[in-house]
Parts: sequence; C-alpha cells; structure tokens
Amino acid sequence: METILIKAAQLILSLSILVIVHEFGHFILSKLFKVRVEKFYLFFNPWFSLCKFKPKNSETEYGIGWLPLGGYVKISGMLDESMDKETLSQPPQPWEFRTKPAWQRLLIMVGGVLMNFILAFFIYSALVLNWGDNYIPIDKTPLYFSEVAHQAGLADGDILLAADGKRLTRYDDLDLFRVISSTNITILRGGQEKNIRLPENFEKQFLAAKTPLADIRNTQIDSLIAGENAEKAGLKVGDEILSVNGVSTVAFSAFVKALSENKGSEVSIELLRRGEKVKLTVPVNEEGKIGFIPNGKDTGVSDKYSFFQSFPAGISLGIRKISFYVLQLRLFFTKAGIQSIGGFGAIGNLFPNLWSWPDFWNMTAFLSIILGVMNLLPIPALDGGHVMFLLYEIVSGRKPNDKFMEYAQIAGMVFLLLLLVYANGNDIFRFFIK
Repeated sequence: METILIKAAQLILSLSILVIVHEFGHFILSKLFKVRVEKFYLFFNPWFSLCKFKPKNSETEYGIGWLPLGGYVKISGMLDESMDKETLSQPPQPWEFRTKPAWQRLLIMVGGVLMNFILAFFIYSALVLNWGDNYIPIDKTPLYFSEVAHQAGLADGDILLAADGKRLTRYDDLDLFRVISSTNITILRGGQEKNIRLPENFEKQFLAAKTPLADIRNTQIDSLIAGENAEKAGLKVGDEILSVNGVSTVAFSAFVKALSENKGSEVSIELLRRGEKVKLTVPVNEEGKIGFIPNGKDTGVSDKYSFFQSFPAGISLGIRKISFYVLQLRLFFTKAGIQSIGGFGAIGNLFPNLWSWPDFWNMTAFLSIILGVMNLLPIPALDGGHVMFLLYEIVSGRKPNDKFMEYAQIAGMVFLLLLLVYANGNDIFRFFIK
C-alpha cells in the first residue's frame, strides 16, 4: 500500500507541474497578444471547483477543479472544451482570440507544447549539472540478446556499432529502437566489424515477442541472497540460467520478464553449471524474484558539466528523448501498440517504488515530452487539431466553417474520451489478470 501511495504522489505532483506549465504557455502568449483569458484551471471543474479566486482588477479566474484529467485556460472568443457557443454568437471584440491574425492564434495554440519542451530541456540541464550525464556507450559494450535477435543473426557478446549507416552511441531507447527499425546493422564480433541484414519482418517479430532487444547483463549468478528461493532450490554462484519454462533467458531482461509472468508460482529453470545442463524447479515470490544478483560489468560513464555547459548538454539529451518518442509513435497504430496503451496506472508504474528526486525529475521531463508530442497530433480538441485548421487558414486564406469546427471539436472530444476509457480499462484488465 505504501508503494502505491508513493507512486500516486509522484504521479499527481508530476502531472500537476506539467499541466500548469502547459497551460501557462497558452496563457502567456494570449497575454502577449492582448487576448483575454477568462479562466486558468488545474484539473477540470464541471459543476463546481475545489477552490477558485479572482485577483482584484484581473480578467482571469484561477482555480483547481475536482476532476484530475488535465487542466485548461478559457480564452475569450475561442471554441474549446467548454463548447461555449453563446460568446461566439455575439459581435467580435478586439480582445477575443477570433479577432486576432492567424499567425498570432497559431502561436497561442503551440504555446503549451513549446513550454513542455522548454521544461523538459530545463530539467535535463539541471539533472546533468547536478548528477552528470550517466550512460552506457553502446559502441563499446558487449550485449546479451533476446531469442528474436539471435534468430536474426545476432550473438551474445556482439557490440552494436551502427544502424543503417548511422553511428550508435548510447545504450538507450533511441539507439535500440534504431536497431529494431533498421535493415542493416554493423556489429563488432571477435574484434572484426561485420554487417548483418535483419529480416524484413524483424520489427513485427520483436513487437510480438514483447521482450527487450538486448541487455548489458546475462543471467550468470554472481551472488545468492541468503535464505531466498534460489539458494533453497540449489542454485549456485557461477550458474548461468538458460531458460525459464522453456523460454530462452540468457539476457537478464528476458529472465526478469519470465519471472514477472509467473509471480507466486513455481518455474522450471534450465541452467549451465560447469559445462553441464541442469534442470531445477524454483518458486517465484510475489514480487517476481527468486533471490540472486546477476553478473554484469559496470561499463557506464558519467560526463560532468559546468553551469553553462549543462544547457546544451540538457537540450541534446532532450532532443534524443523527443526523437525516440516520435520514432516509436508510429507503433501506436499497430496491433501491439494499441494493446499496450495504458492509462494513469501505467504512467504511475513508471515512477520508482521509493521517492528519488533524480528519478522523479527524469520521469517528469520525459512525460513533458510525451505531453508535448501528443498535443501536436492533428486531432480536433487537441492543440494539434487547432494548429491543423489554422495552417489551413493561413495557406487557403479562409477560415473553416464555424459549424464544421463545432462538429470537429465534438468528434475530437468523443475520440479522446473513448481513448481515455480504453487506456484506463487496459490498466484495470492487466491488474486483474496478473
């Protein structure tokens, strides 16, 4: 229960920061172009608000709603989530959104996304300034690969150098995804460079397997935890676990996945001990562990930066995160992508079990990028939908019909609501079928 509360607290704090920063982007650009902002809310407030106040001589009411699904700024003369059509039926006023030039309206709409990206860059800069830029150089590190990677021609101990001719530098989501989505990869094997052509359907095979591509650790036992199931079942230091219930688990990440799927039950483990294969039955605890520490060389490096150096380093790190998320966004439209969609539960589980400020800010920065990219999707009711119609207006020289905009806004809201229900339904389904 304590773990759930810690994760929930981190999630609520993180999303609150992101929502306020995003809406502030719309707010500050509206003020810059002298557009009136009627409301600035954290969370939504249908029927009533938890608290609200309006400073003296201010045009804006500030408040906190009771429905924690985001937040909003209500901009005068704009058809938004409030569906306030009454104002739009009145004569246009100079302080309204609709009376401003298209380029000003466009900047107001992208203001939230820009602030999310700026926040992410700032957080990453602060992180590398305080704790350094910690990473594993992928082009110098031997890896242990999943079964799908083995079938494609990769072997444990290979070092990944390039994907489709683009040099790989870090063992992170971006470079691993570049490998998965590439056609040709360059590796270092036995001191010699070698090119491997991946199967045409490699990406689909990888997604279907639902296992990480590679790991820096294998499943050779470095030490046993006294009194835990691994020691009781007869595992010994130096044993190398080959499979769990017949599934290859040479890479430690594959082993972790196999155990997580068998929490609270027994598994059949095949291991290699002094050149001989041995089979043992081992109980898995409710946390998905059996009680040992794997081998794994510490190949990580930590680059340190001064105050001024930290900003370009943080921006560079942020751009890597944006690149990864944009690249893998296309998987959203695949069967595996749709099935993997998660809601607030899935997001909350991304945070660590114990409160750690570096981990919290790192995750907040990445969520800020996700929020920024998702809001740019050309879906009515999102910022990207408004941007799409404004670009049409700038190119064509005429505004879309008001009735069309109304129907588009309703359709977008219905789609997002259904997506929200589906995503959180997935969380509930996964919780009960663990």
